[in-house]
Amino acid sequence: MNRINELFGIKYPIIQGGMIWCSGWELASAVSNAGGLGLIGSGSMYPDVLRAQIRKCKNATYKPFGVNIPLLYPDIEEHVNIIIEEGVKIVFTSAGSPKKYTAKFQSHGIKVVHVIANKKFALKCVEAGVDAIVAEGFEAGGHNGAEEITTMCLVPMIADAIDIPLIAAGGIGSGKAMLAAMVLGADGVQIGSRFIASEECSAHINFKNKVVDADEGATDLTLKEVTPVRLMKNKFYDKIQDAYSNNASKDELKQLLGKGRAKKGMFEGDLDEGELEVGQVSAMINTIIPVADIISEIVQEFDVEKSKISTL
Repeated sequence: MNRINELFGIKYPIIQGGMIWCSGWELASAVSNAGGLGLIGSGSMYPDVLRAQIRKCKNATYKPFGVNIPLLYPDIEEHVNIIIEEGVKIVFTSAGSPKKYTAKFQSHGIKVVHVIANKKFALKCVEAGVDAIVAEGFEAGGHNGAEEITTMCLVPMIADAIDIPLIAAGGIGSGKAMLAAMVLGADGVQIGSRFIASEECSAHINFKNKVVDADEGATDLTLKEVTPVRLMKNKFYDKIQDAYSNNASKDELKQLLGKGRAKKGMFEGDLDEGELEVGQVSAMINTIIPVADIISEIVQEFDVEKSKISTL
């Protein structure tokens, strides 16, 4: 049996990315109901909002779901306690040390997965005792690895270095890409950007349409001095490039970024001044459809392509 299916109790080894401002209970429950693993993205949520989202997700699905918790955000202790109190059984942690909360979560029967972008941190995850690892290539949207290691290089590198279940992320939005990731050594895949263009995603329709309209040059990895992030090119992105041209300091870049940029762009739909986080695979996304149809398409394509390989 597939190790990811077994670990999480799901039908397909497809995990939805816990994207800030995009991954509310509607998206998470829809992915879980369709046979994958839905994740609530807690990074954009105040503690009371997270608790409400978890409860709504419980009411919307009887299948497994989890919470993604970026460890660099404020209110982290409250988030951790709420996850435990509400009986969530799966947590994906990112943007911090896996040692900090893994043992605490596991002592409450919670499975812990940590997101990494290089081998050094994958080995730290193993030392911390996580249940699985997400290896995220730099094609991915949002917070990213400064080393710019592609998924195709990263996944086999990590697969050779660890024995625990491995999930591939970054540039995956189709059955073909899912099959490729698993041939490279992954047990499953995490998909973010493709689920932005879903009916259940909590992102603003302006952002969803922007993703659908994206071409292959629409995104760039930037702001490495602050925290590496892949953004869609817009007026705000142009301001970042102007700042670099003027040799802006780290503090000046932070000031330019300010607070609330991601909410303004992805949740409120300001396509000019907002921070629009999405992966390179956005160039291949052409429709906004229900989550169930997205997963069905991915699984069907995966099966077709797998059968072709078996005849080679």
